[in-house]
Amino acid sequence: MRLGVNVDHVATVRQARRTFEPSPVFAALIAQQAGADQITLHLREDRRHIQDRDLELIKELVNIPVNLEMAPTEEMREIALRVRPDRITLVPERREEITTEGGLDVVSMKERLKEYLKPLKEAGIEISLFIEPDKEQIEASLYVGADAIEIHTGRYANLWNEHRFEEAREELRRIREAAIYARERGLRVYAGHGLTYHNVKEFVRELKDVVEELNIGHSIVANAVIFGFERAVKEMIKLINT
Repeated sequence: MRLGVNVDHVATVRQARRTFEPSPVFAALIAQQAGADQITLHLREDRRHIQDRDLELIKELVNIPVNLEMAPTEEMREIALRVRPDRITLVPERREEITTEGGLDVVSMKERLKEYLKPLKEAGIEISLFIEPDKEQIEASLYVGADAIEIHTGRYANLWNEHRFEEAREELRRIREAAIYARERGLRVYAGHGLTYHNVKEFVRELKDVVEELNIGHSIVANAVIFGFERAVKEMIKLINT
C-alpha cells in the first residue's frame, strides 16, 4: 500500500504568521527522502494554507507524483492545466469548514463534471474523485470519466477515535464493499481523511488487498511537531550559544 503525504498543515503553521517557515516545499522533499510515494496538497480557494507558489515549487522539485486536491472551479482547472500535477483529486469545499466534511456528491453534478474534466483528461492528468463509499457515487464517477476514486474515511476515523469500535468495523465493511465494487468496475481505489497512527493499523489490516494508497496529512504533521521538536530546540540552543 502506497503512502501519499499531505503537506497542507505545514503551510497552516506558516500562514498563522504569514511568514516563510515552515516550508511545505521542504516538508515535501523530506517526505520524499523518507520514502513517501506521493505528495498531496489542497490548494483551497481561500488560500488558507497552501499557496500557488508552493504547488509550483513542489511540482518542480520533487521526483515523486504530485496529487493536487481541488474544488471543481474554473480557477482551479486553469491552475491544474498550467502546473500539470500528476493527479487531481476533486473534493467538495466550503469556506466555513475547518476541514473537508465529506465526499463530493458526484451524482448531483455528473453532467457538469463530465464536461469540466475533459480538458484535464486530454492533458494526461489522472482524475480521482473524493467520494463516500457508495455504489451510486462510484457509478457517477465512472460516468464523468474518473480514473480513480478516493474513499472518504472520516466516518471510520471519527468512530474509532470515539472508541465506538464495532460501528467503526461496520464502516470498514462498508468501505471494503465499495472498494471491491469500484475495482470490479475498473477504477483505482485510494482512501484518506482522519487516519492517524492509532486507527490506521486496523484499516490497513482489513483493506490492504483492495485499497492501493492512503493519503495522510494532519497526523503526520502533528507527530512531527512533537517528535521532531527536540532536535529543533537543540539546534536553536546551539545556534544562539555559538
